[in-house]
Amino acid sequence: MLTLRHQYHLLKFKFEAGTSRGVLTERPVWFVFLTDTQTGLYGIGEVAPLAGLSIDFFSNYEQKILLLEKKLYEAQFRDACNITQEWIDRQTENLPALRFAFETAVLDLQNGGKRMIVDNSFYHGAMSIPINGLIWMGSEAFMLQQVEDKLAAGFSCLKMKIGAIDFTAELNILAGIRKRFSPDEITLRVDANGAFTLAEAPMKLAALADFHIHSIEQPIRQGQWDAMAHLCRISPVPVALDEELIGIHSWDEKKRLLETLRPSYIILKPSLLGGLAASAEWIELAAQMGIGWWITSALESNIGLNAICQFTASYQPVIPQGLGTGQLYHNNIDSPLVVANGHICYTGEGKWGL
Repeated sequence: MLTLRHQYHLLKFKFEAGTSRGVLTERPVWFVFLTDTQTGLYGIGEVAPLAGLSIDFFSNYEQKILLLEKKLYEAQFRDACNITQEWIDRQTENLPALRFAFETAVLDLQNGGKRMIVDNSFYHGAMSIPINGLIWMGSEAFMLQQVEDKLAAGFSCLKMKIGAIDFTAELNILAGIRKRFSPDEITLRVDANGAFTLAEAPMKLAALADFHIHSIEQPIRQGQWDAMAHLCRISPVPVALDEELIGIHSWDEKKRLLETLRPSYIILKPSLLGGLAASAEWIELAAQMGIGWWITSALESNIGLNAICQFTASYQPVIPQGLGTGQLYHNNIDSPLVVANGHICYTGEGKWGL
């Protein structure tokens, strides 16, 4: 018989992480443990709703987890292989963070409770995934120091969050990088998190284009489809949709959004979009329309990050993904995940601190 239990954990940032929605110093997560009572094996998933972004960020989230535990008990599953994606989707409707967690716990247990979500070369240490170095919002000095740190660490792709300081100062940071490195040497991405107004967006996009920016994530606030479709057509910097995808669940809704907006890229965050199967749908649709994509973690601990990395590796990505966020916390869960030279890998030398 299968049982489900959960455990609360409070992640603490190494520094004050600035976002367009304020400053982050800590974030709550819950781990769900799916256990086979006959074998004692268990799978783990991470519930990590993000304030200001997740459609399922509730003050009483623990009650949602307890309800799922009750539903699982009533279902009387005797084997993890009996749990279908349809059952998971039905029990976690409108709860993308919980769906992601339970889905990965099921996959973990189905694969022997070894933190193996997908049996691929990444899990076995035979491949690494290229990732971007993330430059957080903050003072100009703080952002410049992050740039130096990421370059010294071997990153060849930097993603800079913009919108926290004066736009001219942000352009100066980008100009400083471009004076030292050509687009062939360093790829630059920016993430506006919807910070631009409709009136100023064209001017700011034109200014950013001078620095050969690879892409800009979510230049304007989500939900403005006509305006975003226009920007996707005229922007000299390729537009990537991020927050725009949150809350879009059905295949038909996803298809309509992509057909209407026609972005250059979409950014996939499984815990915000409803899990791995939901993210796979986005990837399939994007491929049909010639839209690029990459996968980004949403500040999960190493438990969630591990699941996302293994899922990402199954597509054998070539362009950098957004999977380096595990280094942001000083009390993260110890894991075999290692970031080095602009890549993340899974090494057998590390152990899970569970």
